[in-house]
Amino acid sequence: MNAYLPSLAGGMLIGASATMLLLLNGRIAGISAIVGRLAQGVGVTTNLAFVLGLLLGPIAYLLVFGDRPVVDITAGWPLIIVAGLLVGFGSRMGSGCTSGHGVLGLARLSPRSMVAVATFLTAGMVAVAVLRSLGI
Repeated sequence: MNAYLPSLAGGMLIGASATMLLLLNGRIAGISAIVGRLAQGVGVTTNLAFVLGLLLGPIAYLLVFGDRPVVDITAGWPLIIVAGLLVGFGSRMGSGCTSGHGVLGLARLSPRSMVAVATFLTAGMVAVAVLRSLGI
């Protein structure tokens, strides 16, 4: 059970921050929309605070626990870059990303978010199956 506690705590913190942003600011905690608004100069103070919180979170983790969590990425840089571009393109095409649709959209029972999350999951499973069959 101890192996799941950090993930449980992280999920609870994500849910709490998304809920606070929605209740206190009337905004959905979709990272792609927050970064997009920040790039457009809209709501700079709030959006910048949220993005800075995301960037400072790992530093806070390091200060509290004294070590970074172990992350093992086995893919090469070209694949990571292509994947990142596809995620960015898909989040703009789908009018939101996994954080907005998956965390708050599903909680609000949004039909559009239900379709988006089903699409994310299906595309992810297909991508893994295809890449594994190619030996990548």
